[in-house]
Amino acid sequence: MSQPAHKFRDGTLQVTIWRNPGEKGTWYSVVPSRSYKKDEGWRETESLGFDDLLPMGKLLSQAHSWIIEAKKADSKGRKESAQAAA
Repeated sequence: MSQPAHKFRDGTLQVTIWRNPGEKGTWYSVVPSRSYKKDEGWRETESLGFDDLLPMGKLLSQAHSWIIEAKKADSKGRKESAQAAA
């Protein structure tokens, strides 16, 4: 199984960023989740409560900023590879 490109966490809230290669270049997807304890173990859900909304919004903002920088790095890497091949 592939590894996430990056994760942001705040308590039980988490945003996982996945890097996906495609024909037109790399694209990113984001999965928000909340952990909760049930019986003896921890589980995850994508369902959020009212008190989760603002903290999750901040995590999503961080994910957005991270992806912007990653896309810049991806673009720079493609340009450098193209120049080296020429």
